[in-house]
Order: sequence, then C-alpha cells, then structure tokens
Amino acid sequence: MSNIKETVEELVTSIDGAIVAAVVDGNSGMLLASAGTGLDVELAAAGNSEVVRSKLKTMKALGLKDDIEDILLTLGKQYHIIRPTEKYEGVFLYVVLDKAKSNLALARRSVMALEAKLVL
Repeated sequence: MSNIKETVEELVTSIDGAIVAAVVDGNSGMLLASAGTGLDVELAAAGNSEVVRSKLKTMKALGLKDDIEDILLTLGKQYHIIRPTEKYEGVFLYVVLDKAKSNLALARRSVMALEAKLVL
C-alpha cells in the first residue's frame, strides 16, 4: 500500500517517458496530488474530470452496465492515460507520457498496478 504522494512520485519515476502524474477527485475536478512538470496539472485535472463524467453519462444513456478501465487520449507527441480507481469512487489517476520515450502497454500495466496500491 502506498499513500497518494508516494503513488504519484512512483508513477513519474517508474514509467519510462512519464512527464506528469496526478490523483484527481473527478467529482469536483480537484487535484489531490501530482508529480512531474511541463503541464498545468490543475487545469488538466479539471478538464479530464469532464471527460470522465461525459463518458459515464454516455455509457448510462446507452444502457451499458460496465465500468471504465481506462481512457486513453493519443496526441501527436503524448499519451494521456486516465484510470478511474476501483476503491475510491470518483477518483482517477492521470498520467502523461512522452510518446517517443514510452511503451504504452507497459505504462498501462504500471498504472494499473500502482492504482491497486493507492491509499487515500
């Protein structure tokens, strides 16, 4: 088990190509913890909270009885991984990767493993 600050630090240091990592309260859009630099993480937390809420609303409208494992945004130079936590409703992990320096499959596995250890 690791606390919130340890989790974000480990996300940035253990994942090749990680630029920024954060734990976000998606209900309020508030940043709970972050590590790394090069991005306005507070703005990203608020904006990605909208992404998660929108996807959940769409799933409900479609009658899908399922959960989001993760949301992947692929940009020209970056990957953005949004992973809602299983233990804490409304809370998600957010990781930004340099596309040229990262392995997306390995990064997703690392995010999943660290999400399981997260303690708020």
